[in-house]
Amino acid sequence: MHQDLSPAMAAVRSPDGRLTLGLMTPPPQPQGSMADPAQARELAQLAEAQGIAALWTRDVPLAIPQGQDRLASSLDDPFQWLSMLAGATSTIALGTAAAVLPLRHPLHLAKTALSLDRISGGRLLLGVATGDRPEEFEIFGASLDERRDAFRDRWALLRSALSPVAQEREHLLQATDGYELMVPPAQRIPQVIVGSAKQTLQWNAAHADAWATYYRPFEEQKGRFGLWRQAVEQRGQGNDPALIQSMSLDLLEDPDAPAQEISLGLRTGSKALVETLRRYREIGLEHCIFAKASDDRPTGEVIGQLGREVVPHL
Repeated sequence: MHQDLSPAMAAVRSPDGRLTLGLMTPPPQPQGSMADPAQARELAQLAEAQGIAALWTRDVPLAIPQGQDRLASSLDDPFQWLSMLAGATSTIALGTAAAVLPLRHPLHLAKTALSLDRISGGRLLLGVATGDRPEEFEIFGASLDERRDAFRDRWALLRSALSPVAQEREHLLQATDGYELMVPPAQRIPQVIVGSAKQTLQWNAAHADAWATYYRPFEEQKGRFGLWRQAVEQRGQGNDPALIQSMSLDLLEDPDAPAQEISLGLRTGSKALVETLRRYREIGLEHCIFAKASDDRPTGEVIGQLGREVVPHL
């Protein structure tokens, strides 16, 4: 049993030990277009009603073409986006996966996180990462080579700012000459390390409230999760970090369709998906974030199928 959880962490860490599900938002859009806000609010409400535990979004500072197809993602600011979804929902957790910490001033990021957590009723999961696009670092005047150390330094200040504990807030007050950002939160805002953040697993296990990694085939992930458990055991007293995984998902209408590997995920029917998720739960996975792999099916249809055929069986 995990004590003193924020509403956000309580949403993704089921009290009965069941695996919980999250959705990456917005779903894929045609190149050159952006997600419709009204539809996004409707989908958020549907996800909440279907038992999805969290809605996540990416931080993409610049629309830089990526991959073999050289496609660029045009996304709204993640915190503005999640604020909109917060206003349309009441219980579902809201997460960034992930804010690029070396490109954001930690005081600005802390103020934004504190504000969103407050207006959403404690539902924020602040996922942060180092970022990996050289063009963004150059344009923002940051050093790609120094992002490991920049992440650690900014993490420490952010950690202090998001804590309700007076002693832990001393680092913040030293940095601001004693000025507060705003009233401290009622509970610590969970900080999620997404990817390695150029740190060791031991460092991540000792400092994060959760670690989010990407999908790997089962046997490979089993080994990775085993290394994570060792790192958690070595950390001594402190946080009991949650284990999160993303998964690209092409959910087929036929519930009996077998699972097939795709890039960073699966193309599968719901029955094989349930069995796969149960196996991952057995090796420690607590929350799985689905990223819709294609726009072949309406997103609402996929969410409804998850609610009917997957969530009740985990």
